[in-house]
Amino acid sequence: MTTATLPRVTSHVALPDAFRQVGALAHRALRMMLRKPEQMIDVIVQPLLFTAMFAYIFGGAISGGVAAYLPLLIPGILAQTALTTSMATGVKLREDMDKGVFDRFKSLPIARVAPIVGPMIADLARYLIAAVLTFATGIAMGYRPGGGIGGVACAILLVVFSGWSLAWTFAWVGTIARSATSVQGISMVILFPLTFLSNAFVPVESLPHWLAAFVRVNPVSHIVTAVRDLANSFTVGPAVVWALVGCAVVIGIFAPLAVRSYSRKM
Repeated sequence: MTTATLPRVTSHVALPDAFRQVGALAHRALRMMLRKPEQMIDVIVQPLLFTAMFAYIFGGAISGGVAAYLPLLIPGILAQTALTTSMATGVKLREDMDKGVFDRFKSLPIARVAPIVGPMIADLARYLIAAVLTFATGIAMGYRPGGGIGGVACAILLVVFSGWSLAWTFAWVGTIARSATSVQGISMVILFPLTFLSNAFVPVESLPHWLAAFVRVNPVSHIVTAVRDLANSFTVGPAVVWALVGCAVVIGIFAPLAVRSYSRKM
């Protein structure tokens, strides 16, 4: 009498399988976006509304006209949109955790990081849509990027990477907060100082010295300056390097924190 060979059980998932699982959950998140288009309001309406609103309200006061203000404004709107869009990552993560969606994954033989990494990869589409719409709105209003197609493409890639890196911060907040509402509140406390105490909407030279000192070290200011250099003149200068280094540091700090905090709850 022979006994059947039992399949080998391992306590970890092979790397190729983990990549496939991350891809499957990213595809799931994309399909959910298509089924619930209201989730895309922030990336579709906000770039159009904020670009037009800030341009016509502050253009004359800051730069003497809308057309002269757009090269300063559009990169700032891009940074602001990336921040607000990435904030939704933590809110959606907390909502899924509260609804018990991730409880179903506990019984599945999948990588523990797949449920958090997959949706974050899907969110890259949100950042790309927001960046493209912002540039399209600016061009429709008279903005003519001096960096040409290459500069605009690089600026969009930098904004997408910046939004994705910042999303890890909000994902970590989503794993430690008690509710989606608290995630949104905490994220807004982080978001507004970084966005409005930067060079996104006004030149640094027009600010008081004490405020200008903070604005110059604000990481969002480095991103905005880098996007301006790329879009307006296709210049790859120190600002671009600092922006990339800053994004890498944020990922290096908050990605492990988010994964560890999430894994403890799984």
